[in-house]
Amino acid sequence: MCGIVGYVGTKPATPILVDGLARLEYRGYDSAGVAVLGTSELKVHKDAGRVRELEASLPKRFGGKLGIGHTRWATHGGPSKDNAHPHASGNERIAVVHNGIFDNAGALRAQLEEAGVKLRSETDTEVLAHLIEQSDGATLEEKVMAALRRIEGTYGIAVIDLDFPDRIVVARNGSPLILGIGDGEMHVASDAAALIRYTRQVVYLDDGEMATVKADGYRTFTQDASPTTKTAKTVDWEADEYERGLHEHFMMKEIHEQPDAVGRALRGRLDERFHTVHLGGLNMDAREAREIKRVKILGCGSAYYAGQMGAQFIEEVARIPADAEPASEFRYRNPVVERDTLYIAVSQSGETLDTLVAVQELKRKGGRVIGLVNAVGSSIARAVDGGVYLHAGPEVSVASTKALTNMAVAFAMLGIHLGRIRDVSPADGRRLIEGLKKLPEHIQTIVDQEEELAKIAGRLAQHESLFFVGRTRGYPVAREGAQKLKEISYRHAEAYQTSELKHGPLALISPDVPSVAIVPQDELLDRNIGALHEIAARSGPLYVVTHPGVDVPDGVAAQIVVPKNEPELDPILLTIPLQILAYYAAVALGHDVDKPRNLAKSVTVE
Repeated sequence: MCGIVGYVGTKPATPILVDGLARLEYRGYDSAGVAVLGTSELKVHKDAGRVRELEASLPKRFGGKLGIGHTRWATHGGPSKDNAHPHASGNERIAVVHNGIFDNAGALRAQLEEAGVKLRSETDTEVLAHLIEQSDGATLEEKVMAALRRIEGTYGIAVIDLDFPDRIVVARNGSPLILGIGDGEMHVASDAAALIRYTRQVVYLDDGEMATVKADGYRTFTQDASPTTKTAKTVDWEADEYERGLHEHFMMKEIHEQPDAVGRALRGRLDERFHTVHLGGLNMDAREAREIKRVKILGCGSAYYAGQMGAQFIEEVARIPADAEPASEFRYRNPVVERDTLYIAVSQSGETLDTLVAVQELKRKGGRVIGLVNAVGSSIARAVDGGVYLHAGPEVSVASTKALTNMAVAFAMLGIHLGRIRDVSPADGRRLIEGLKKLPEHIQTIVDQEEELAKIAGRLAQHESLFFVGRTRGYPVAREGAQKLKEISYRHAEAYQTSELKHGPLALISPDVPSVAIVPQDELLDRNIGALHEIAARSGPLYVVTHPGVDVPDGVAAQIVVPKNEPELDPILLTIPLQILAYYAAVALGHDVDKPRNLAKSVTVE
């Protein structure tokens, strides 16, 4: 959730570190700091607030050609200058940055204080700087290894030491770290976004791995000093994909990118000859696919809601029992792992720790796991047995839009693939393939309604509390719509199955509580319209997202019409206007759309 950057080379380190922090600010942003090694001193500067405030307050003389930086999302201790990273040792020679959580930090703090160490922050991270200072070892690597043997928990760390001014030592256990290979220089980052401007050749560290990074190269090894072999990979994304361009916010840029993103996800995968989908990365032949008796989808937040859409599609089309559940709860309920169940882990970043540990639990118990991820080379992508890359391109805004849409599209492709192996007819396969091909054009039609949707959003933003309602295919859409609105507009929003309204939630319907109703033109249309009349009869304002030609009750506050696709694919399109409504509601309320309070893009702590 926090961001790490590091640089060693021939150039001034500070501008590179600050640039990298600015590109990682979406991962966490309550404070930031940098540390560089000068000719004879360790220089540390940090500040509460955004990276721009750190940059503005930097001393004029802050030179050095090796350094580390960090942007923080608070876990231990509130946002403050003292709690910001990097944290220095008592002798002011060692500096540490850290993502993750040390589970035994309280006990270690007590031991350090008993030994006379004066701690300057409330963080778990500071203890590591003091442990490294106290550790025996002839090299920085040995001192870091000794200190880590006392640590319990998750971490991605980078350490510099004035006594070893040519190197950065890094270690990973549950929190991502990447090495960037340059020409006479090396970079360290927790996300490729920080280094894509400088290099596209990267090395991904695995859990339990460490590295020494110098200007002329790197070496990797385990925490017992055994060497490891790594192969550099090329990052496909371009630096300009991390720029807003003409858009005021990344979220709106990413909403507008969805037609192209869906086109990339479909490209080369649709087999019109056999009316199916080719997903070569699954590493699963037809015989193995036919042996699947159940599908279980695991994700967090919007990925979980996309998983619900996917489960609905797979069960309806492929006729395999399927369901989705939050990955954050999965391993803690001691799940029964079955040989004939296909488990699917969904994550934009591929680094969501809750989802990653669920994958690790499944692998430990012998489960077959595939991944739907956006980031090539990410932890989940490397941990699973196979998978489908989303090809959505970089997503910077905390609120997921194009990645979520591509998740739903990937599930549809997977459902068609499994269905055609089993019982889906060529005619139905052709129908669904044609529907997929229409999605980019249909999404563009919805995005073109932006101006009208902005007006509707301004009216919704005036209400403190809202309902989102839908049933069967529409229920995950409603849940995702409520999630989007509350995470960036800070309005209270609840999603209910439309059929459940009369079992309790109708008590809250009033002129002050509008309902955003998802009403596709499908076999449940009459039932949905009946529920709308129940809401209207209780003076509840209605905002209806529906298809052309649907007759809604008189007096609805707004009717939002999206193009009609195939019934199984309609949820993908019904989701798009809810993204735009959430965006403009947040804008109307004056919120920072891309960086909602208390949230971070990549959740790498449990």
